Amino acid sequence: MDLFSHSWTALRTAVAELPDEDFERPSGCTGWLVRDLVCHLVIDAQDVLITLVTPTETEPTADAVTYWGLLDEPPTGEDPLDALIPRLAAAYGEPRWLKFHLDDVGSAAGRAAELAEPALRVSTQDKVLTVGDYLSAYVLEWTLHHLDLIAHLPSAVEPPAETLAAARTSLEKIAGTPFPASFSDKDALLIGTGRRTPTDAEKAALGDLAANLPLILG
Repeated sequence: MDLFSHSWTALRTAVAELPDEDFERPSGCTGWLVRDLVCHLVIDAQDVLITLVTPTETEPTADAVTYWGLLDEPPTGEDPLDALIPRLAAAYGEPRWLKFHLDDVGSAAGRAAELAEPALRVSTQDKVLTVGDYLSAYVLEWTLHHLDLIAHLPSAVEPPAETLAAARTSLEKIAGTPFPASFSDKDALLIGTGRRTPTDAEKAALGDLAANLPLILG
């Protein structure tokens, strides 16, 4: 629960500190500008709020690891919701309105998470899981999107070390094996999810795991 708050606060702070011109730069999400990614974060925050007020008595069908599915191909932007995001982001006009909306909805999502009972079961995306597992899954989401946000912004603040480490642990559980100890947490996340191509030396260090990468989370 603390890692959720830590990762989410860090990500929202990073967005709030961006100068306006950075919103027109590319993000780490293929085909999306920074403004598009920030718009996606607004939708993510709404999803968190919706899920936390959708309790169920049904037995859990997923946990923080199995919440994530693996896709065969990376998103192309042709999915209707993915295609909507750039148009919606552009409709905001000035970056200050995107910042305002993310701060408004994002703060509410953060408060809701802090007040939620970890053992409560909630339903989302045809899955049932505890609030604790749901919020743990989102630590990986926030951390990866924080890396996406700053992918082409070298002066921007990186995700906190604790959340990078937690996200790496989650990705290793999804992969079913650890990444090489020589990889930093950031590199493990970027290479593991296909956000960066490994060097020849890194491929050698990955060994058999290289054949199973990237892990495209969906």
